[in-house]
Amino acid sequence: MSSTLPGDPPGGRRALAVWGIGVSVYFVAVIFRTSLGVAGLDAADRFHVNASALSTFSILQLLVYAGMQIPVGLLVDRLGTKKVLALGAVLFTAGQLGFAFSPSYGMALASRALLGCGDALTFISVLRLGGRWFPARRGPLVAQFAGLVGMAGNLVSTLVLARLLHGVGWTAAFAGSAAAGAVVFVLVLLFLKDHPEGHEPEPLPHQGAAYVRRQIAAAWREPGTRLGLWVHFTTQFPAMVFLLLWGLPFLVEAQGLSRATAGELLTLVVLSNMVVGLVYGQIVARHHGARLPLALGTVGTTAALWAATLAYPGPHAPMWLLIVLCTVLGACGPASMLGFDFARPANPPERQGTASGITNMGGFVASMTTLFAIGVLLDATGDDYTVAFSVVFVLQALGVAQILRLRKQAARRERERLVASRVETVHVPAQA
Repeated sequence: MSSTLPGDPPGGRRALAVWGIGVSVYFVAVIFRTSLGVAGLDAADRFHVNASALSTFSILQLLVYAGMQIPVGLLVDRLGTKKVLALGAVLFTAGQLGFAFSPSYGMALASRALLGCGDALTFISVLRLGGRWFPARRGPLVAQFAGLVGMAGNLVSTLVLARLLHGVGWTAAFAGSAAAGAVVFVLVLLFLKDHPEGHEPEPLPHQGAAYVRRQIAAAWREPGTRLGLWVHFTTQFPAMVFLLLWGLPFLVEAQGLSRATAGELLTLVVLSNMVVGLVYGQIVARHHGARLPLALGTVGTTAALWAATLAYPGPHAPMWLLIVLCTVLGACGPASMLGFDFARPANPPERQGTASGITNMGGFVASMTTLFAIGVLLDATGDDYTVAFSVVFVLQALGVAQILRLRKQAARRERERLVASRVETVHVPAQA
């Protein structure tokens, strides 16, 4: 029996080439998004700000990103991938350029907001592009590969941009990196197609605000969408907060490491993410029931390692423990991708962008909340990282409670949809 469903896109080399262009936009967006993670201490000196003000850079960027996820999902469902990705490339490139030349804290904040706006347009578009060009059975693997490419962008910012920053200076490093945005913009305009020939989606009639409300409400009613959101919420933020802003200060100021050693540990998080992403993608593609155990196992292991690191009795945690912590943090990104594997089968193709947008909000809302809480607690406690990072456990407990509440309802609804789709497939030949 063929594992490809009727009407599935064919995949193949052409699909890989087109999808590769879309993923390259996401790759550049992640470089720009995470560039502050290696420049946090430099930004504090450049703009003369404290921990709370420094965290505002990332909080504002994530606030814009999270707030745009549902509108982006609707835009992708409505306009297609090419237009949305092209607009995203323009916005995040302008934001990176603005950050390079910002003379003040206020201008720099505005630039990061613009960057977050462009970044927000990329990931949902890439997921939609994969769904239009590859068979449904490839969905989990395609999503994990997209996350892996994003982590490669994080690796570039950790290894390349950090060295540029300390080699050629702030303005040249950030302005020079913006050229990558112009390159992917041209690639999208010239070569990207929304779907293969013969697989055009049904045209959606323009229905204004009523259509928007129905799309959002229908996606939200599905327990799989809500479960996907909470899986994303609970799994993504520990690594996101670590890589985006607070990892380098924690390792340097709280653990007494040099910047070079701290940078190597951040790189370890990224490399671990890339390896685990491949493993998780293969497991879920073969064993769909492994989604929830993988997600909850990642949350539990992350919590245990953070507890061991923060509660270590000596002045600094030993290097072996920090290495294990960073290796486990690398599993958070791949685990967050599992959220989309709950939302995807719960929604029909015309609602995939909206459902993915809702799901993608989860981790970024959690990251934004944690970034802010850590900054406030560091200022309030005189840079006590043990107290500040303990907020991680609060959000993990909230997320796990919601996952356990929704899991049975989502599983039952998913089984019902699967049975209905099989019955429909059986009856299609009889109608032909």
